[in-house]
Amino acid sequence: MHKVEDLKIWNKAMNLTKQIYLLATKLPLEERFGLASQIKRCAVSIPSNIAEGAGRNSKKEFKHFLGIANGSSYELHTQLTLLIDLNLISENKIKPIKELCVEIQKMNYSLQKSLVNKELNTQY
Repeated sequence: MHKVEDLKIWNKAMNLTKQIYLLATKLPLEERFGLASQIKRCAVSIPSNIAEGAGRNSKKEFKHFLGIANGSSYELHTQLTLLIDLNLISENKIKPIKELCVEIQKMNYSLQKSLVNKELNTQY
């Protein structure tokens, strides 16, 4: 339906995923199968669901997959907060990633709203 590479939200989500993968390498080895694995799965889910929705045949289906991506972004945000609370990584290293996560959440909400109101615009 849409060329996913043209969507700013997908590009930002890909950037977020790369940052999460780099962050995961800084976590203690004992977290490799715990939070490190979980944050990577959540991060990958965001651009993956945006892409899957963009490739669907209707705005309704696209909106559904954007909802799943948004849920994953909130899950990721929670896990990043937990990393700070558990003193596994400093807040100053997580803050820019959390800010990008929130930016993607806002873009996602706006994109979902635009799918109801008008044609898709690549500003998202």
